[in-house]
Amino acid sequence: MSSPLRTWDDACIAFAQHLRAERNRSVHTVRAYIGDINDMADHAAQAGEGAPADITVTALRSWMQHLHERGLSRATTARRVTAVRMFFRWAHTAGYIAADPSARLGTPKVPKTLPHVLSEQQATQLLDVATSAADDRSAVQLRNLAVVELLYATGMRVGELVGLDLGSIDWSRRTVRVFGKGSKERSVPFGIPAETALRDYIDNGRSELVKSDAAALFLGARGKRLDPRAVRQLLDALIFHVPDAPAISPHTLRHSAATHVLEGGADLRIVQEMLGHSSLATTQVYTHVSVERLRSVYEQAHPRA
Repeated sequence: MSSPLRTWDDACIAFAQHLRAERNRSVHTVRAYIGDINDMADHAAQAGEGAPADITVTALRSWMQHLHERGLSRATTARRVTAVRMFFRWAHTAGYIAADPSARLGTPKVPKTLPHVLSEQQATQLLDVATSAADDRSAVQLRNLAVVELLYATGMRVGELVGLDLGSIDWSRRTVRVFGKGSKERSVPFGIPAETALRDYIDNGRSELVKSDAAALFLGARGKRLDPRAVRQLLDALIFHVPDAPAISPHTLRHSAATHVLEGGADLRIVQEMLGHSSLATTQVYTHVSVERLRSVYEQAHPRA
């Protein structure tokens, strides 16, 4: 058995190193996991279980109840429990603790909900609003149009979008090289409207924004790589002008792109590759979205629905 992890500081440092080096987790994910573990450890310490090797399944269940009493959603609780289970499984496998106290710990069931999507008409209206805003030829509005066009064209995550560099674009093939979760690389095609918006932004707007990060494709007003929060804010501003459209996020455009491609006849595995899903089961949710939308239209349109 390896030397025991005597303090939570030692445990968190070792586990964070494992997540970065062996699981290839992002800085954000590592920070979230360590925060969840510290939260559990603080609760367990109140019951006198101070060291990692002291934790019992009773203490873990008490912590889960505490999360529920704090009013956290099932999804948030499930994510935190997953982080803690991952920690104890690692600590046991590595020989730091004699037994895994989380082995008999249940995970809250999260009800499956279908993702919200824009209709094709709403997506077109959103892009029309962005196009109209770019008529002022300002660098920021040209960038915003390119951002929205590329998000909807590729279905990429907002973190993937802001991580793009100028060299990520293959103009000859009209594809973009994306690094997804776990640094997995994929090439995603985009259409002529996105190409037009990207070229216009790069040729006529980007140079006004460049200051410190010359490699980044999308830049913020201060010249640094565009922040995901800025993408959410620009979408909020644009969708305000689309009648009857719901509030959206960058992930809404990802869901919408996947749904519209499937409705257009694409194979599910093609959509899986486009989105960078490791499991086809994750992609299959979009088939349910399409069926639900078909039923909604059917009930409105068919005389005997």
